[in-house]
Amino acid sequence: MSDNDLFDAADVPEDMTRPLAVRMRPGTLDEVVGQRQVLGEGSPLRRLANPASKGSLAAPSSIILFGPPGVGKTTLAYIVAKQSGRAFEELSAVTSGVKDVRDVLARARQRLVSEGKETVLFIDEVHRFSKSQQDALLPSVENRDVTFIAATTENPSFSVIKPLLSRSVVVKLESLEPDDLKTLITRAVDDKRGLKGEVKIGDDAIDEIIRLAGGDARKTLTILEAAAGAATGDQQRKKGARKPIITPDIVSKVMDVATVRYDKDGDDHYDVISAFIKSMRGSDPDAAIHYLARMLRAGEDPRFIARRIMIAAAEEVGMAAPQILQVTVAAAQAVAMIGMPEARIILAEATIAVATAPKSNASYNAINAALADVDAGLIGQVPLYLRNAPTKLMKEWGNHEGYKYAHDWPGAVAPQEYLPEELRGREYYHPNDRGYEHEVGPRLEKIRKILHSGE
Repeated sequence: MSDNDLFDAADVPEDMTRPLAVRMRPGTLDEVVGQRQVLGEGSPLRRLANPASKGSLAAPSSIILFGPPGVGKTTLAYIVAKQSGRAFEELSAVTSGVKDVRDVLARARQRLVSEGKETVLFIDEVHRFSKSQQDALLPSVENRDVTFIAATTENPSFSVIKPLLSRSVVVKLESLEPDDLKTLITRAVDDKRGLKGEVKIGDDAIDEIIRLAGGDARKTLTILEAAAGAATGDQQRKKGARKPIITPDIVSKVMDVATVRYDKDGDDHYDVISAFIKSMRGSDPDAAIHYLARMLRAGEDPRFIARRIMIAAAEEVGMAAPQILQVTVAAAQAVAMIGMPEARIILAEATIAVATAPKSNASYNAINAALADVDAGLIGQVPLYLRNAPTKLMKEWGNHEGYKYAHDWPGAVAPQEYLPEELRGREYYHPNDRGYEHEVGPRLEKIRKILHSGE
């Protein structure tokens, strides 16, 4: 795309051949809908968009725009370049290599030296850049040969190299609120760049578009444009004729299924699975089922979901209801054998089983505490009477000698220490009073008294 394609869309309102989302692209920061938290006075984007920022050593030289699709990352980069009077260069991390990066940087350097004109270098989907591609940017960013603006849907802490991240201001953009999207829709219906008031739309239809758009401004306008085309039959209204009305039914017809915003490689993946696990842990089956439905609708691998449910059964339920782990293992096996769409029922059953079961993380805490001791060097020697003695020589060493066979004692509990001497008295497992552990606790207390009694 050339430097001015999207600028032209805002500057030439009569060009109706472009998509509605492009025609309605704001030309200044003040026209941007939403993102008030990052566009206030003195914000990095405001300062960069100010023409006075050119040549200023105090202005940010590198900004990373982090947020979900359709919230205006590309738009903001264009506006900053246009308002500040800088040249604009764009690269896509999907199609550009190291050579492309170096060519753009060379042009920017030449432009700065020969014309005294600064350049905004915008890189979309920067998380897809390799380390070598990101490394190639560092000298120019450090020397301010370019004002670097990058866009990413992934957390830059994990997707951008540390040297580049440390030189950048991270600006987190949020999904647009329903009121923002409503403003966007009504503006597009009436604006000369948009639908020019040639159609009407009610609040119920607006609400339906907002529901389907999922906070995505670009998708909002795309749905609106499709609905307007369906309402008008893609025909220009005759003079004096009634304006077509966009109804919820029309919106539904142009959008067969609402696409759930969910990036399986990015933050949405981790946020939704985190909420899913925490809902099961918190004993809320309704919330857990909601997040399960979101993952399934977005095409998440049902085997991945089944694995997370198994882990939750062990970590969150544990010995309070040990049978739940068996249920989730069986569910995972059934999901692998059956597949979607029927696997959704199995996953729902396993999810509800974990969510409604009594909870205990005592087993989880026990292994973590034991591992901490081992990592700290608290190991000790295995007592001789517990050691294996398959050979005569091992018996002569004293292996196995004095071992008390548990089944020879009342209740199959022998008065005998099992931990290494250095760890005697250590207790890792502390059952709570929920579910099956309500029975385990008092029983274990009696067992420990016998084990440590020496009698």
